[in-house]
Amino acid sequence: MSYPRRLLRFPEPGHVEVVQESIQGPRADEVLVETLMSAVSPGTERLVYRGEAPSALSADASIDHLDQHFSYPITYGYAVVGRVDAAGAEVDQDWVGRRVFSFHPHVSRFTVSPNALVPLPSDVETRDAVLFPNLETAVSLSMDGKPGIGDRVVLFGQGIVGLLTTALMSTHPLECVYTVEPSSERRALSAQWGADQTLAPTDADDLRHALDITSGDTVEAGENQYEGADLVYELSGSPSVLNHAISVAGFDGRVVIGSWYGEKTAPVELGGRFHRSRVEVKSSQVSTIDPDFRGRWSKSRRTNLVLRLLPSINPGKLITEEHDLEEAPSVYRCLSDRAESVVQPVFRY
Repeated sequence: MSYPRRLLRFPEPGHVEVVQESIQGPRADEVLVETLMSAVSPGTERLVYRGEAPSALSADASIDHLDQHFSYPITYGYAVVGRVDAAGAEVDQDWVGRRVFSFHPHVSRFTVSPNALVPLPSDVETRDAVLFPNLETAVSLSMDGKPGIGDRVVLFGQGIVGLLTTALMSTHPLECVYTVEPSSERRALSAQWGADQTLAPTDADDLRHALDITSGDTVEAGENQYEGADLVYELSGSPSVLNHAISVAGFDGRVVIGSWYGEKTAPVELGGRFHRSRVEVKSSQVSTIDPDFRGRWSKSRRTNLVLRLLPSINPGKLITEEHDLEEAPSVYRCLSDRAESVVQPVFRY
């Protein structure tokens, strides 16, 4: 039996289209999922739409549906909530009717192995569940940064992931959480989601004062130690911001880069104070677990943690736009041209 479906596709940079096609029903070991909602990844999908994702790199080799390279035409997306509509002969029929999350491109209907689905607890709302990957990324960033008691933390960038990371940081016994974000609307959200102080990039002197940064030369350990932040997150998606993130890290501070820059680059100043300050710069990517945690943590353990956090964090409150899939061209044009005005769009089906 065949089923009609609508599929979002990027045929070339700067263009997106909704394709009408049909698929066969589930094989014996598969289920058929009817999509309820899918979330746009504002940072990554902006790069895909603009053609700024490196073509030689796979979208995400750890996810079956994203193991293709960033070459056009491409389907993309990784946050879908749906309901199982049918199950193959070899699949437990209890799957039918269950609400599930899937790392899957934007599509109205798809078949998949049940092993690739995350069953959703009844207390998790669909609007929260569709942002599962964003909260999972925030959890991963928290694990990678290893915030300690009394730490001073600075986050650059308050998009969806930055805001959720701020929310998690606010639950730690830190001295303070500062956020830096050019958008006044996002700064207001940042304060609501747990930041002790929010600043614009033009407030650099205020941030340096708040962190007791008086000179880039006093880097020796001891009473005259360069102060600065203990932990800094670069989540803006702009490589030029990395220098600012490094500049506010204190002696032996940690800078965690959660941004994915795609093919964008910018000079990074690694002379002077950075060289003497023993600052650690670390990449963070949610598809793997920090090696320091792999003895006790697995992806499934992290998944279960995120499912428990969803009802209390309520990331669905950060959804700012709901669109029909057919509105995709205007959604991506806005994302490309006015990214600062977009926090979290979703498609409803």
